[in-house]
Amino acid sequence: MDNLKKYIPITIRIVVAFLFIISAVAKMYPSPYFAISTFEVKQLYTMGFSEGFAPLFSRTLIGIELALGLLLLQPHWLKRFVIPATIALLLVFITHLTIETLSSGNAGNCGCFGELLPMTPVEAIIKNIVAVGLLVWLYKLLPAVSDRNNFWVLTTVTLACILGIFMVAPIKPVQNIAIEPSTEAIEVTESTEETPTDTISLTPDEAVVPATKEAEKGIKEVTVIDEPKPAKSGYAPYFSNVDKGKKIVALFAPGCEHCMDTAKQLTEMKAKNKDFPEVQIIFMDEEAEKIPDFFKFAGAQYPYKVIDIISFWKVLGNSKDTPGIVYLWNGNKIKEWDGINEKKFVASELMKVYKKPYSEIKK
Repeated sequence: MDNLKKYIPITIRIVVAFLFIISAVAKMYPSPYFAISTFEVKQLYTMGFSEGFAPLFSRTLIGIELALGLLLLQPHWLKRFVIPATIALLLVFITHLTIETLSSGNAGNCGCFGELLPMTPVEAIIKNIVAVGLLVWLYKLLPAVSDRNNFWVLTTVTLACILGIFMVAPIKPVQNIAIEPSTEAIEVTESTEETPTDTISLTPDEAVVPATKEAEKGIKEVTVIDEPKPAKSGYAPYFSNVDKGKKIVALFAPGCEHCMDTAKQLTEMKAKNKDFPEVQIIFMDEEAEKIPDFFKFAGAQYPYKVIDIISFWKVLGNSKDTPGIVYLWNGNKIKEWDGINEKKFVASELMKVYKKPYSEIKK
């Protein structure tokens, strides 16, 4: 029994320390700058953090997580500071995740273990509650006299961890580009002069059947254009012709295998269909050196732009994931796909929708 009491505290310390260390390391997967920037966009910006403060806070928070994991394995100020600080941080996480779950539901990856180990908010809450319970138990098991008093160990480990995170994921400048999507219709100025031609082109909504034969005298032929009115998609800063006709805008990460597979599917579809929409790609600048290999795998090269990670996530959408595919028609977003789960890109869905007349799509 005495041996059991002796080993329980060290077992709890190792388990909780492992959770914190893995959580910090996972937030830097698959590469530190990409992963941390993704964490900032999906977690901090949605909470109201500014673009200037979010990079500082995210790196500091991850450094503190790593430091607490390491400090749980050492004896200095363990009961007086390390355990209470760890419990306090977990309670902050639980509160944030609870609010997020109540407001947005139990969907998506909460980001506790980054992209390495996806976890829903409810799963993360349960994990954190269990960790708090273990730490409270540990606090009661440890005698106060077990603490050693070298406070410099705490400050040195903490500052070293925070500095290390800043070194492996340095802050890069952000491109300030207006990229807010808009579905606002482009105004078309109508001329008051008489039309000399006998043919008038109208959209299906504008086409009116003349009620009398007298009304037909001024119009010999009415051509109905079955397509949506021009609109602004928000991608014009990257491709000047993107809002004209049918286009596919793809949002990819150069090193993303799922993105490469999606690009290859688009190439195969384009080879089989002469009227396939033009494909234009927006790449994030993480691993941009892989773009030539990306196109080699895809089997074709398409017009593309490379933008920084934070701007990329703003274009794609904070709640979305790569690969992202948007089917546009005259700037109107007809259909969108993103990620690798329920909203993932399906080639057959694109084939079906792009071949349909607009009048059928609207139904």
